[in-house]
Amino acid sequence: MSTPRTVLVIGGGAAGNAATILLRRAGIPVDLIEAKEDWNATAGSGITLQGNALRVLRELGVWDEVEKSGYGFDAVGITAPDGTVLHVSEDLRTGGDELPATVGMQRPQLQRILIDAVRASGATVRLGVRAASFEQSADGVTVTFDDGTTGHYALVIAADGMGSATRAAIGITDRPEPTGMAIWRVATPRPATLTRTDLAYGGPAYIAGYCPTSEDTIYAYVVEDKRDRASIPADSYADEMRRLASAYGGHWPEITRHITDPARVNYTWFDRMLVEGSWHRGRVVLVGDAAHCCPPTLAQGAALSMEDAWVLTRMLTASDTWDDALFQAYYERRIARVRPVVEASVQIGQWQLDGVRDADLPGLMGRTMTMLRELP
Repeated sequence: MSTPRTVLVIGGGAAGNAATILLRRAGIPVDLIEAKEDWNATAGSGITLQGNALRVLRELGVWDEVEKSGYGFDAVGITAPDGTVLHVSEDLRTGGDELPATVGMQRPQLQRILIDAVRASGATVRLGVRAASFEQSADGVTVTFDDGTTGHYALVIAADGMGSATRAAIGITDRPEPTGMAIWRVATPRPATLTRTDLAYGGPAYIAGYCPTSEDTIYAYVVEDKRDRASIPADSYADEMRRLASAYGGHWPEITRHITDPARVNYTWFDRMLVEGSWHRGRVVLVGDAAHCCPPTLAQGAALSMEDAWVLTRMLTASDTWDDALFQAYYERRIARVRPVVEASVQIGQWQLDGVRDADLPGLMGRTMTMLRELP
C-alpha cells in the first residue's frame, strides 16, 4: 500500500484505547482524538468486567493494575427483595481458569489505567478535537478536524460510542433504540460483608443489585421502566434512587444511607443496536458501541468493545493488505459472537418487561457465557 500505515482512532473509551495500545505495540503510528477536554470525565459509577474482558486487559498489559484496583469474585447471588438469599451460583470463568470470573471496578479508575497505557505507548493524543469530515481514496482517508487541521490515514477506527458521529458520517443509518428500561447507578462505601454481586428481582424495581468495586467501594443500581429524562430534575436524582432502593433489605439499608448527593447518581436508559451487513465503509471501520450496544443485563458492553479492538488489531497486524475483504472478515468474525450476546441481553430485559415468570434465565445466561469462554 502506498499510504503509510498510520491509523486514526476516534474516541478514547475502552475500545479506542485498547485499539491504540495494541496497534502501537505492533509499531503502527496512531493518532487518537477524543472529543472531551477531560479525558477521564467518564460517566457512571462502576463497571462489571467479566472474564473475557479481563482476558483482553491482560493482553493490553494492564491486568496487574486492574487486579490491584478492582475487586475480584467468582459468585453471584439471587435474593428476595427483603434481602433473603435464595441462591448463590459460581460464575463461569470466561477468561480462563487463571482469571477471576468477574472484577468490579470504579469506572474512572479503569479509564485512568487505560489512559496511562495509551500515553506510555507513544500514540499522539489530541483532546477536545472532533473529526469534521472524511474524504476517502483507494488507499486512505483524509480527515479534516474541527480545529481546521487535516491528516491522511491508511485507516480510521471509529470508537466514538453509541452516538457515533462517524457512523452517521459514513452513511450507516443505524441508531440506538431504547428497550423500555432505565437504570439508576451510584457509588457508595462497601459494607464489610458485601463480597459479590447480588441481584434482587421484584419489588418496586425490576432489578436491584450491587457490585464490589474495590476494598472500600461498591456501585449499586436499580432498574425500572424508562421515564422522560427531561421530567426528572437533576437535583432530585438522589431522592429518586433512594426512594426505589429503600424498599430492599439485606445490604440495601446501609447502601441507601449513602445515596445523598444527586451529582453522584447516574441515570440512563437501556439501549440496543446491532449494525448488520458490515461495520465499515471504505477505510473507516467501527468498533465497540459505535457498532453494537445492548442492556447491561449480562455485563458485556465493555468486554465486547475491547474484544472488537483485539480482533481487529490482530487481523490488521497479520495482513499485508488492508482492504474490503479484511474488514468484511472482521465483521463476520465478530457478528457471530456479538449478535447472540445482544439478543440475550435484550431478551432478559424483555422477559421482565413482559412479566414472564417461567423464563429460562439460567439456561440463556449459561449458554451465552459458555460461548464467551471461547477465544474471540
